[in-house]
Amino acid sequence: KRQGVSGKKGCRVFYARRPEMETAEEKLGWLGSARASRLDFDEVRPDAKSNWINVTSNDFDALISLANRETKAADSSARERAIAKVFSLGTSTNRDEWVIDLADEPLVERMRFFVARYGEVKPAAPDYNAVVKWSRNLKRRFEQGRLEAFSRSYLKSTLYRPFVAMRMYDSSLFVDERGATSETFADRETSNKAICVIAGDRQPFTVLASGLVPNLNLYSADATKYVTLWRFEADGQRHDNITDWALKQFQQHYAPGKGRKPASLNKETLFHYVYAVLHDPVYREKYAQNLKREFPRIPLYGSTLAHFEQWAAWGAELMQLHIGYEAVEAWPLKRTDTPDTKARAANQAPKCILKSLPDEGRICIDSETTLSSIPPQAWNYKLGNRSALDWVLDQHKERKPKDPTIREKFNTYRFADHKERVITLLARVARVSVETVRLVEALKGGPR
Repeated sequence: KRQGVSGKKGCRVFYARRPEMETAEEKLGWLGSARASRLDFDEVRPDAKSNWINVTSNDFDALISLANRETKAADSSARERAIAKVFSLGTSTNRDEWVIDLADEPLVERMRFFVARYGEVKPAAPDYNAVVKWSRNLKRRFEQGRLEAFSRSYLKSTLYRPFVAMRMYDSSLFVDERGATSETFADRETSNKAICVIAGDRQPFTVLASGLVPNLNLYSADATKYVTLWRFEADGQRHDNITDWALKQFQQHYAPGKGRKPASLNKETLFHYVYAVLHDPVYREKYAQNLKREFPRIPLYGSTLAHFEQWAAWGAELMQLHIGYEAVEAWPLKRTDTPDTKARAANQAPKCILKSLPDEGRICIDSETTLSSIPPQAWNYKLGNRSALDWVLDQHKERKPKDPTIREKFNTYRFADHKERVITLLARVARVSVETVRLVEALKGGPR
């Protein structure tokens, strides 16, 4: 329906809703018999951000932005209006099968081959597209004449999937999009802490801390955005990534007045506070639609310094668990080994299974080994659409490589080579999962 709006033509949109489970034939039948003049229509209007459906009505826009483009681009601290100065998408290699592996030596072997072929192959050659895993960025760099010798100095660790760290050949030539890696994880020796969130709406909102640069598809379906505690200059000089403006907002709220500000309210504890809030089930439910569409915004829970300290303490404990997952005390799982006589007689390794059975509290590792006594809480800790345990299982399965060259020349992964390490990892992730569920339950009763 057209109407005039301040002298300009505008548009109003009305709709009539049909039952959720109605079939296409039923809808068509209704359309053929219904008269618009006799129907009750509702008017739908977009919100300020042009969302037409699932429109929210809450105070999300009044909260403090975790990160935004304006603060990232600001040329002075006076113009910063977010908690973090720098944020980034996770690393997008566009050729994970080539540049990422669980171990150094298989990765080195592949990349020596890849680097050599890239230097030899010409676009007119018959195998131009068959040997080198090309992408738009790599073709452009090739046309610019960019070459690079193989170097072990590019080997570094990445958080490839939740609780699965891998080794990556972090070359600015062969990795398609490194994001702000040079500012956030400057080199192999530089440590940092990152808060990684989903940037999309195909999965439930989730968050995970990392001490390594995260992969773009950390949670698989949706992209990953992250902010770090520190940022680095090109010369390696370290700076706070938490802005002075953000610290001032927290100080004014939790420790008002002109006196000396408490040592317990600093940029690191603020970072921990954010991590706790992003795990809060009440926060996630209230702002579920907002979190599907934009970077999180952070509320100031409670009114006293003790309130802040409680949330920061929860966040610090969660972050220590999630970043240090490889060092936590393993959960006492029960291991049962029954020899696979058929496989052994054929001089073969047991068949890889890696299947979780939550209702039974068990994990089938392979045709010989089963883990049991896994508490129900361990399955309740989910990141995106999978439990933490299932992320570990999925990433260690044996799969045929998609790339034909890798499938022919470098298909060397065998789960049996990693079995004992994976069993230990599962026991530790079970511990992390149980403790995370405990802490998240505590957050529900936190001050607000």
